[in-house]
Amino acid sequence: MINFQGKKPKLLVVGDLMIDHYLWGSCERISPEAPVQVVNVDSESMVLGGAGNVINNLKALGAEVDVISVIGDCKVSNELVQLLKDIGVSTKFLISEKGRISSKKTRVIASQQQVVRYDRETTDLISHKAQKLILKYFEENITTYDAILLSDYGKGLLTFDLTQSLIKCANQNNKKVLIDPKGRDYSKYKGAFLLTPNKNEASEATGINIIDEESLTSSIQKLKDECNLTISLITLSEMGVAVYDNKLSTYPTVAREVFDVTGAGDTMLASLGFAICCNIEIDEAVKFANLAAGVVVGKLGNATVSINEIIEYESSLNISTSDEHIKTGSEISSLSSELKSRGKKIIFTNGCFDILHAGHIKYLEAAKGFGDILILGLNSDRSVAALKGKNRPINSQEDRAYILAALESVDYVVIFDEETPYELIKAIKPHTLVKGGDYHGKKVAGQDLVNELKLVEFIEGKSSTKTIEKIKRG
Repeated sequence: MINFQGKKPKLLVVGDLMIDHYLWGSCERISPEAPVQVVNVDSESMVLGGAGNVINNLKALGAEVDVISVIGDCKVSNELVQLLKDIGVSTKFLISEKGRISSKKTRVIASQQQVVRYDRETTDLISHKAQKLILKYFEENITTYDAILLSDYGKGLLTFDLTQSLIKCANQNNKKVLIDPKGRDYSKYKGAFLLTPNKNEASEATGINIIDEESLTSSIQKLKDECNLTISLITLSEMGVAVYDNKLSTYPTVAREVFDVTGAGDTMLASLGFAICCNIEIDEAVKFANLAAGVVVGKLGNATVSINEIIEYESSLNISTSDEHIKTGSEISSLSSELKSRGKKIIFTNGCFDILHAGHIKYLEAAKGFGDILILGLNSDRSVAALKGKNRPINSQEDRAYILAALESVDYVVIFDEETPYELIKAIKPHTLVKGGDYHGKKVAGQDLVNELKLVEFIEGKSSTKTIEKIKRG
């Protein structure tokens, strides 16, 4: 996967904000009053939904985000404002409309299954006054964003005239507009960079029943021509994503397990927008978005995905490259914090690993067995020479890192230049430190920073030094 570390594009989301409210519980009986389940609610949670889920996904990927939307003057609107503030998103472009009820979808979940959903909302078109104010905010600030995402949930915000005005203004300022569309009439999206309809939505919008490659090509080309799109795209659920530029290309899905498709479209829009803002070509952007969607459909409810989760997921599918697992000191520090927040047990070990042999492999396999994620601190060329002599290392730090990162037992490699990995261990804060059996009774650098120290016996007769000596003897 392309390295997105350090990328921080700025995007503007315009769309229908809502709250996804979950009541979590269990069901053990049927009501005596009616043939319905009785759910004993244990807990509840609220997250941003609709355009808010697009925002949440962008923030999780590391983007800067602003939002323009219309909310009501109700309790739900106050909750929406707070949820946005909680993730560091400004509410300065939110317009309050008297008498409007912001959308709130309440789902009752029993034993990880959705039992029922009920909604409260206003879906009337927003006022002309609100539309003018949205356009004013948009025109005044358009130049500060890398791209515009329109998230249309059909709740009355993105009217025909407003949508066309936003697209026209964006195009005049050379800003790409990506849209998650709604309804059957896509004429209001004319001039956008791309749309992200699913197969059913595209079939309804074009009047072409998508049943094979021929009908898919006809539908996707019709969308491109009639809506004057730069790129035409249709998501195909388990079949992946179809893209039409000058020809039809299909990118297969990479979802390993589909647990809940709620919010997958939001993730697709957000991840495509993020990648395109990083100047990634459409084919690579779609592959990235496919990976992102593959992660979120394996989670329950509206979910987000981080760059590190995508890298980890790609690795689990055996389609990642070794260099994606080589990190800098600052990258590994933030990655370690994220992994621990997801309940992962971090293991750390270090060494020169100059000429890789069976002893190294068995040692690393044993180290990985102590937890979930193994981070390997690799001595730099300078530090190896200081430890082993001026004729070492045989292999450069880049070569050693790449080979180690390719091992199944090693999750991440980070090169350090100090005499000991103490500062690196301090930055990572692993749960467990692993060293060789020759450290029995010795003080180990970083032992005071971890929960436990594990010693692994080396295989007798296996070492880089002995291998080098054997080579020298011919």
